[in-house]
Amino acid sequence: MLSSRRLKDNHWIKRVDWIIVGVIVLLAIISVSTINSAMGGGQYSTNFSIRQILYYVLGGIIAFSIMLISPKKLMKYTYFLYFILCIGLFILIIIPETPFTPIINGAKSWYKLGPLSIQPSEFMKIVLIMALAKLVSRHNKFTFNKSVESDFKLLLKIIVMSALPMALILLQNDLGTTLVLCAIIVGVIVVSGITWKIIGPLFIAGIVIGGSIILSMIYKPSLIENVLGVKTYQLGRINSWLDPYTYSSGDGYHLTESLKAIGSGQLFGKGFNHGEVYIPENHTDFIFSVIGEEFGFIGSVIILLVFLALMFHFMRLATHVEHPFNKTFLIGYTALILFHVLQNIGMTVQLLPITGIPLPFISYGGSSLWSLMCGIGIILSIAYYQPKQYAAQPVSSD
Repeated sequence: MLSSRRLKDNHWIKRVDWIIVGVIVLLAIISVSTINSAMGGGQYSTNFSIRQILYYVLGGIIAFSIMLISPKKLMKYTYFLYFILCIGLFILIIIPETPFTPIINGAKSWYKLGPLSIQPSEFMKIVLIMALAKLVSRHNKFTFNKSVESDFKLLLKIIVMSALPMALILLQNDLGTTLVLCAIIVGVIVVSGITWKIIGPLFIAGIVIGGSIILSMIYKPSLIENVLGVKTYQLGRINSWLDPYTYSSGDGYHLTESLKAIGSGQLFGKGFNHGEVYIPENHTDFIFSVIGEEFGFIGSVIILLVFLALMFHFMRLATHVEHPFNKTFLIGYTALILFHVLQNIGMTVQLLPITGIPLPFISYGGSSLWSLMCGIGIILSIAYYQPKQYAAQPVSSD
């Protein structure tokens, strides 16, 4: 058959999407180098750049292992993975705090196995994209008479599929990850085929509700705290975002130091390993502040261009794949990366409130990186098994 003959006539090296691999290797070099530089402030006795190398090595193994699994098989086990992760998230909620399930930064979102911490919500980002992609592709496949009613049913299915993991993650006090899931859902809805007669009013309503919540946080914070159950420290982040220097000794400390670091980098930066501004946890969520200080505006723009090139390549691949599951996953994953980049960089320059969302592929962290590499593995699999890449090549008659 075509698939087996294609495997025979095309060496696996030719079938790997080396553009994606090259960009990820570049981001890995930037990540390890920047984390190593961040360690120069003397905050920690451990050099996290060494751990990041190990995380990347394991992440690379994970990605290439997933690449060898066809998208069809990956789709087959999607709902099983979704069910397992929902159970993992639920267990974190119902069991008390233990050394195995610690509370870190106010959230009980990790399983701790010795020196290794696993955060199920990070992997749920990828699995939710897979689940929604499968849901959309199957719905459209078996909908023979497309109508507003069938589109509305698809929208309800997407909401129901997303509601459970979002609720479980919110109950873990993890607002940042919940916002990422919202971005994924928006990306999937846009390419799901649902008519804009439904999407348009839905998005307008979302903007109105979101704007009302933001205004309430600014002018009537007690209402948000009592009605929506928003925590006091989360409201503090809003206040410190709007006026960081008033709260510079408390909630606004990270932001004021980040602004100072990025601003002092000016056009070309102070040079690698020459950062001077102290920012707590600068190797994780505030890694972009280190880049801005040491490499300046030029270095920051280069980072943005690298991410832009990666997302553009994903979108280009999405226009060439044929299966709806593959196309939807690519769009959903692109939405994830886009939201991560905009939110992380935006919060370091005061454009957006501070959340615990890392800069993808660059911030230190095992679970975040491994989940992203799982997504990269799925995209590599999509490219690896994409017939159109090889359809124009002569096929042996053997």
